[in-house]
Amino acid sequence: MTDTAAERDLPSTAACARPTAGGVALFSVIAVIGLLLLFAPFVFSDVRSTQVAARICVFVVLAASYDLLIGYTGIVSFAHTMFFGMGAYGAAMGLKFGGADWGHLLLGSVGGVLAAAVLAVLIGLLSLRVKALFFAMVTLAAGSVMMVLASQLTSLTGGEDGLVYSTPRLFKPAMKLVTNADGEAARLFGVPLDGRLALYYFVFIVCLVVFVLLARIVRSPLGTVLEAIRENELRAEAIGYRVVAYRTAVFVIAAVAAAVAGVVWAVWLRYTGPDTTLSFDIMIDILLMVVIGGMGTMYGAIIGVVVMSLAQSYLKDLMSAAAGATSGVPILPHLLDPDRWPLWLGLLFILLVLFFPAGIAGTLMKKGSRS
Repeated sequence: MTDTAAERDLPSTAACARPTAGGVALFSVIAVIGLLLLFAPFVFSDVRSTQVAARICVFVVLAASYDLLIGYTGIVSFAHTMFFGMGAYGAAMGLKFGGADWGHLLLGSVGGVLAAAVLAVLIGLLSLRVKALFFAMVTLAAGSVMMVLASQLTSLTGGEDGLVYSTPRLFKPAMKLVTNADGEAARLFGVPLDGRLALYYFVFIVCLVVFVLLARIVRSPLGTVLEAIRENELRAEAIGYRVVAYRTAVFVIAAVAAAVAGVVWAVWLRYTGPDTTLSFDIMIDILLMVVIGGMGTMYGAIIGVVVMSLAQSYLKDLMSAAAGATSGVPILPHLLDPDRWPLWLGLLFILLVLFFPAGIAGTLMKKGSRS
């Protein structure tokens, strides 16, 4: 059977998908989020909001690349932050030990991404033949080993303290992209055209390009094969596809995307440490983002990241304001104490799962669809 004939036997949800009211609403929300991220430095003037916007950009790539594994191929991995950290540490070591210039940034970044790709190939070839549970345990062990190495190889990684470094001159806050008659940075809609603006758009553009490539992959013939493997691995293999090769390939693609996100995150933070890139808490956040947004939707990663990031960044402030507003009400101010924000975040997650069982994006795309 030829590949063309085999592809006709594979399920293709895209081919039979029809626009629905929920789908239109979803893509309207995605468009609004995209515009807000595009103009974030001009819409949100404070530093904190710009930080949240940059984090959303980076974690959209992380969540989308993880969705490529778990949502489209059915691969459960707990090592995604390991590849994220490898990219970040590669860029960090290039800037720290080489110098704050584009050449060393590129050298360190390429080294980190290549190391992530090689390790992903080794893990994929050695472990993807086993059952899903055993593969998940292998990736969990690999991630734990990388965390230990990053903490103990002090001369290279800075240990628990991490690495602090400078970035290329273009991204320095004092850098003036355009100057006015007084020699100060020119302003556009009141925002100075300086290195901070250049850094944000570096993050935005790189993350946008990687996300578009991931979205293109899931809509290509490769994406159709991945969905077939997820639905029925034996059937996909029976019609002529080498399942292990495809699973390994997608594992490498996801690892490379995560490593690139790590590079961007390292440049944005100017700091790389175990807690910012390799922590298991980050892995849990990525998993929750994918589940909240909707597994196997890709665009759900955007929704999930936005919901989680806004909740983590602003829920504590909202609870503090609510506690002050209800100070005269018995018990309620104690329940709304800002220190209890993880409790309310957990309740929010439970409600989202109850009302959006297929994730926000998945549920909206199905809403109003014809059988």
